Amino acid sequence: MVALAHGLALFAAVASSMNVSGGHVNPAVTFGALLGGRISVIRALYYWRPAGFMVAYGIGELRCMILEIVMTFGLVYTVFGAAVDPKTGSMGTIAPLAIGLIVAANILVGGPLDGGAMNPARAFGPALVAWRWNNHRIYWVGPLIGGGLGGLVYEYMIIPAIEPAHQTHQPLAPEDY
Repeated sequence: MVALAHGLALFAAVASSMNVSGGHVNPAVTFGALLGGRISVIRALYYWRPAGFMVAYGIGELRCMILEIVMTFGLVYTVFGAAVDPKTGSMGTIAPLAIGLIVAANILVGGPLDGGAMNPARAFGPALVAWRWNNHRIYWVGPLIGGGLGGLVYEYMIIPAIEPAHQTHQPLAPEDY
C-alpha cells in the first residue's frame, strides 16, 4: 500500500507540474535530463531542491547502492520513454501514470531493503529532521549514477537508433559519388 501511495502521489505531482517544470520532482531525473542534453545547467540548478531512509539489517551498503542505481535507471529510462522522447506523441499524456507506476513497482522491490528512495530529495529531508546520516551517500550517489546512466543511454542509444517515420532517404546527388 505504501508503494501504491507513493506511485499515485508521484502521478499527481508529475501531472500537475508538467506544464511548469516538465514534471521534475526528482533531482536524479533532472540529472539524467541534464546529461542527456534536454535541460541546461541553469535549469537543473533551479529544479534541484532538498526533500531517513535506512538500510535493512544484513543487506550491505554496496548492494543498496547498486539497487538504487538500478531502480533510478529504470525510473529515468521510463521518464525518457514516456515523456522526453520526441516520438512519444500521444503517449506523453499518460507519462505521469507510467512514471508513478514505475516508482510504485520500484518501492515494492526496494522498499524493504533500503527504502526505495530513487530520489536524493526524498532521503535528505527525513535524514535532516532525524539527524541520521548513516549510509546517506547511498541515496545521493546511487540515484545520481542511475539517473545519469538512464538519461545517457536513452538519449544517445535509443532516440537516435530509431529513425522517425517521416524521414525518407534521398538518393545521392552525382557529386556525392
